[in-house]
Amino acid sequence: MQAPLFALVLSVFGLGTAESVIAGLLPQLATDLDVSLSQAGLLVSAYALTIVIGGPAVTLATSRLPRKPLLVGLLALFVAGNVVAALAPGYGVLMTARVVTGLGHCTLFALALITAAEIAGPEKSGSAVARIIIGVNLATIVGVPMGLLLAQHWGWRATFWGVTVLTLAALVATAVLVPATPGGGGSGGVAAELTVLRDRRVQVALLLTVVGLAGGYTAFTFLTPLLERVSGFEPRQVTVLLFVFGLGSLAGGVLGGRLADRALMGSLTALLAGLTLALPVFAALAGHRIAAVAAVAVFSILFFALNPGLGARVLNSVSGRAPTLAVSMSIASVQTAIALGAWLGGQVLDLGFGLRSVLLAGAVLTCVGCAIAWAEWRAERRPAGRCRQSAPRTEAPAGTVASGPLG
Repeated sequence: MQAPLFALVLSVFGLGTAESVIAGLLPQLATDLDVSLSQAGLLVSAYALTIVIGGPAVTLATSRLPRKPLLVGLLALFVAGNVVAALAPGYGVLMTARVVTGLGHCTLFALALITAAEIAGPEKSGSAVARIIIGVNLATIVGVPMGLLLAQHWGWRATFWGVTVLTLAALVATAVLVPATPGGGGSGGVAAELTVLRDRRVQVALLLTVVGLAGGYTAFTFLTPLLERVSGFEPRQVTVLLFVFGLGSLAGGVLGGRLADRALMGSLTALLAGLTLALPVFAALAGHRIAAVAAVAVFSILFFALNPGLGARVLNSVSGRAPTLAVSMSIASVQTAIALGAWLGGQVLDLGFGLRSVLLAGAVLTCVGCAIAWAEWRAERRPAGRCRQSAPRTEAPAGTVASGPLG
């Protein structure tokens, strides 16, 4: 991996760890801060809501700033927020620290994706996006367990100090290794960023992100109770299976990046079709342990292979214009997909259907996502064929960020 990409992956690794590790700290936080478990849980939802609502606003407010100084500044804000969290004397201060760090999350992630794509070049934008997303996967597999280990030995404050050290290292690496790239101040500011959102291709790309990922998150949210109550695994065995799921997410990220470089919309259509088939098969075989293990692996690979292509689709839809708000909205769309998936799965259970039905509900959404992706793929291939008949044409390589229709 190129040194600049390593610095960006390290930054996203810190973001992902800070976002996810707090869920495992809730019992400690509730006891130490003398609040209920549900109040402690608001530290998770407040962070997500800050990303969805405040993230795009911060992106707009900083749209004219040069990209590299903005990256370094947001990392500095993230470091400061985690220092405040580690020192927080009470619940209110900790909540404030979470909101402050959440404000920078969306824009920082968006800048990392855009900068990585520019560093890698147009033909490798999908792989570059995949590497950045792998930073999030590593946070789940490595960062969160390490953070919880710190909390078990030295308390929850040690976890925030660990995140502080990690993001401080990312700040230094970014300042030293990441080159200054065009963008920010020369992008046209707020007007240019908002204009991009009026593009139908960008709107459809964001819709595809919400619908396609929500189907997977419907299943993923209730994966643990499914494996325990339907498949019959003990909690210790489920922990091992979740590690298998994490490894599958890494493999899926690499696979998805390579497929996006080759045929962007074609690969997204195929992956969503595969997921639509895999979820009902998982539901049917969930009662058989060996089959369930295989189904977990297949599900994780297909699900996480979507992420690089969806991110690259948004970047390509921008076509060289002001991209930061569109990518920021894409990140907010992922958070929306998580919330929508959890809500849908909960509704299915509240209606009295079993855990297997949650997988079927997820398959309905991925089927809708597949239809959207197929329609876009077909629409983009049809004009290309007509152009070839009427005039000579130079084909752009698949995955080109600043070109026209892809895949």
